[in-house]
Amino acid sequence: MCIGIPGKVLSVGEDIHQMAEVEVCGVKRGVNIALVCEGDPAALVGQWVLVHVGFAMSVIDEVEARETLIALEQIGGLEPVPTN
Repeated sequence: MCIGIPGKVLSVGEDIHQMAEVEVCGVKRGVNIALVCEGDPAALVGQWVLVHVGFAMSVIDEVEARETLIALEQIGGLEPVPTN
């Protein structure tokens, strides 16, 4: 079993072959979006994705992202989630 950590897409390149910048638990990192991008990469900016080993595995809504972050925090896998 693997676990995906929710992250918010901050910026993308011109095509799916360029890394997107995603904020995961307050840390910005490069993430491959090729598996979740179905059109213009710019459409992903502001969206939440589940990230596993540097790849966005699926697009999720903000409610699911926040619930997942809270659940991970409760089991001791994350620092407290910001409420803003």
